[in-house]
Amino acid sequence: MNLIAAVDENWGIGCQGKLLVQIPSDMKSFREMTAHKVVVMGRKTLESLPNGLPLAGRTNLILSSNPSYQVRNALVLHSVNEVLKEAEHYSSEDVYIIGGESVYRQFLPYCDTAHITKIMEKYDADVFFPNLDEMEDWKITADSEEQTYFDIEYYFLKYEKKRD
Repeated sequence: MNLIAAVDENWGIGCQGKLLVQIPSDMKSFREMTAHKVVVMGRKTLESLPNGLPLAGRTNLILSSNPSYQVRNALVLHSVNEVLKEAEHYSSEDVYIIGGESVYRQFLPYCDTAHITKIMEKYDADVFFPNLDEMEDWKITADSEEQTYFDIEYYFLKYEKKRD
């Protein structure tokens, strides 16, 4: 399974329910990478999307501890194990964990690839992605040239979990 996120220099991913910054080429990359794939997100991430609706053109799996929570055009699951069981119906490389913080942390042990947009700024963040640079079993296996959006510098990085 894959993780996909845009992070700042402190691995921040959001503040007060919103992304830290929206970079058009990062959004385009996300759309292209996850199109016709399976996306796994928590309820708060779903509710932060435009109109609080599931992402079109994808299979949306929503993780919520609320047993009565329902979402049209999405499958609501109530535990990591339920999500993992449902994900077995798909190719592992077609499953993308898209947030938020607690969902990233819960699924990190089950993922082997992380697509990270590293933004070379420090923002005021209140939610964070696990810092893969501090984890010995994750390494950068691909990186882009420096990208810029106005005065924001960023890179597209691919991390992979080291195989034993």
